[in-house]
Amino acid sequence: MSTDDLVSLRRDLHRRPEPAWCEFYTTARLVDELESRLGDDLDELHVGPDAIAGDHRMAVPDEAELTRWLDRAREAGADEEVLESLAGGYTGAVAVLERGEGPTVGLRVDIDGLPREESDAPDHAPAAAGFRSEHEGAMHACGHDAHATIGIGVAERIAASDDFSGTLKVFFQPAEEVVGGGKSMAKSEHIADVDRLLAIHIGLDHPTGEIVAGIDGFLAVRHLEAEFAGESAHAGGHPEQGRNAVQAMATAVQNLYGIPRHNDGKTRINAGVVEGGSAANIIPDEARILAEVRGETTDLMEYMDRKARHVIRSAAEMHECEVSFGLGAEAPSATSDQRLVDVVADVAGETAGVENVLERDDLGGSEDATYLMQAVQENGGEACYVGIGTDHPGGHHSATFDVDEASIAHGVDVVSGAIERLGRGRP
Repeated sequence: MSTDDLVSLRRDLHRRPEPAWCEFYTTARLVDELESRLGDDLDELHVGPDAIAGDHRMAVPDEAELTRWLDRAREAGADEEVLESLAGGYTGAVAVLERGEGPTVGLRVDIDGLPREESDAPDHAPAAAGFRSEHEGAMHACGHDAHATIGIGVAERIAASDDFSGTLKVFFQPAEEVVGGGKSMAKSEHIADVDRLLAIHIGLDHPTGEIVAGIDGFLAVRHLEAEFAGESAHAGGHPEQGRNAVQAMATAVQNLYGIPRHNDGKTRINAGVVEGGSAANIIPDEARILAEVRGETTDLMEYMDRKARHVIRSAAEMHECEVSFGLGAEAPSATSDQRLVDVVADVAGETAGVENVLERDDLGGSEDATYLMQAVQENGGEACYVGIGTDHPGGHHSATFDVDEASIAHGVDVVSGAIERLGRGRP
């Protein structure tokens, strides 16, 4: 695949961003690319429910939302047979290339977009060049369109390589933005025999031409949904008869931010969605908080989770309300293995267009690639998360985010070279 082909693929994916578990067009397009470009070199292709452990999906949208995006993919011309296999929100794919005796090397790339509007400013490159999102209210604001493209480029490069011996598995993972898809791939049969795993991310405030060989500093994360139930009443006539769920919610939000920090490392709390009530003159009997807790380690995240639940229950009790918790998405922390970091750094240092190589850096956020990394490491293998620098005019998750498309080729070159080194075809 030429650089122009990669850019064209990335732009098509950018035009049609799809949120978590709704990546119907994206999955179908990737399947088409894999089959048409690799042909007989593609030994196995697992799609949708065959690519994941469906029981471990998290943060799956409701049926109406899934159907809306499925219909949109169908209207865009996605292959009907592939779409039928993805129905119900079973998206993603795993491509397998077998190249003789050697280790099984995995590459994980994520494929979902974000639920936010993309800039239409004339100086925003996708708008100026005609590949701005066609899905209002959704965009690729984190570079997953580039990640998926790099995954296709690496698969094609390894298929044509004489310097790799072993098996390559490329995991095209759905639902990263809601930390809802990584666990389903980590629990699938496809990860069980992976000896070495690479995962990638573009940007992260590193410029084009810079590679981070190993990223650490993942904050373990868990989403909490708390629903408060009180009793409605007329706010003017009989306020004493009501039990105010919004008042309980407000108390909980205020106190969540008072949870003590922990001496062992970084901890975070955020109440990202608070809602409730129906009218100014009605004591609200329902309210809801959608929050997240994070920790530098999984234990620290668990500490924040325990404290947050205690705060929320106490607030409900104070205002004579009941509260129930919904099951939220989560992801653990992880660390990149030094041997793989060294391999990536060595290859990056020899790659054209790479001007600077950092051995390590901290993510400072959360990522559910950690599920796959952890699974491989617990099975006795090694894993590494690689940063591929790109100039992005807006920050990640902003309306003006974009990638420097030259960095796509850098990603393909570095990752393919590292995979070749990890195989036994080269000393």
